[in-house]
Formats: sequence, C-alpha cells, structure tokens
Amino acid sequence: MNTRTLSPELLQKMDAYWRAANYLSVGQIYLFDNPLLKRPLELTDIKHMLLGHWGTTPGQNFVYVHLNRIIKKFDLDMIYVSGPGHGGPAVVGNTYLEGTYSEIYPDITQDEVGLQKLFLQSRSQGGFPATRPRSVRARSTRAASSAIRSVIRSAPYSTILTWSSPA
Repeated sequence: MNTRTLSPELLQKMDAYWRAANYLSVGQIYLFDNPLLKRPLELTDIKHMLLGHWGTTPGQNFVYVHLNRIIKKFDLDMIYVSGPGHGGPAVVGNTYLEGTYSEIYPDITQDEVGLQKLFLQSRSQGGFPATRPRSVRARSTRAASSAIRSVIRSAPYSTILTWSSPA
C-alpha cells in the first residue's frame, strides 16, 4: 500500500498558520487591548460584550488552512462561502493573516496598530459584528442561497461552503 502523508515541514507550517488564525479569531472575540500580550492580561483588556463563538472558529480555521494547501498544490480557483452563524472572526482572521484584508482595508495594517484596530472593529460602533440580528439573518440566508447557486454555476471555480447554525 502506497500511503502519502504531508511532510513534517508542511505540517509544522500549517499548524503554525492554524494557531495564528485561532489567535486572531480569539483576539477579535475577546480582546479590547493588549493585542500582542506584551504584558499580563488584565480585566480591562477584555471586551465587556462578546460577539462570536469560539466553538465554530477552530473548525473553520482548520478548513481554511487545508483549503489553502489544496489551492496551492493544485493551482485552483476557489470560492469559500461561510455563514451565516458566528464564525465571522475565523474568516476575517484568515484574510488578515494572508494579507488580503489589509489590501481591502489599508487602515488595518499588518502591525500592532493594525492588529489593535482589527480587534476593536469587530465590536465597535461602525465596525462589523460577528453575528447578525435574526431579521437580518433571514434576509441574508435567502441572499446567500441565491449567491451560492450563482457561484456553483460559475465554472471553473471550486466552491466550498461552511455553515454554522445561527444561535
């Protein structure tokens, strides 16, 4: 039997990426200040109201890191659709980590200042929430269904869909 496994070096890189994506997700959910943990955490570093669910995040980050591996290995064009649950921090964390988030939002830079802004915008007035009110979910679910049908029909893209149940 010919079994092929990933090299230890690739596994180490994927694990590091996954852990970094998990940290970025946790930071968006929980951290108000001290994004690089340069000092011990204090109560004032933690957000008063938490949005997002840690429970959906590691799984979505796991899928994302493996999709990146497959995209690179097979030179794929792929569309990743995620929602409508509480997994927003996972997608935002991954896109920040790979640099595309900062390309779209240049004020969210790839440094400590940008990281602080990233963590604060997920809860601040005018920022983006990790979840949506039920009335918006119903509309966005219908819109997502329509978008997914369009994406699936648009070859040559591979389409990956993850869905976490709204609370």
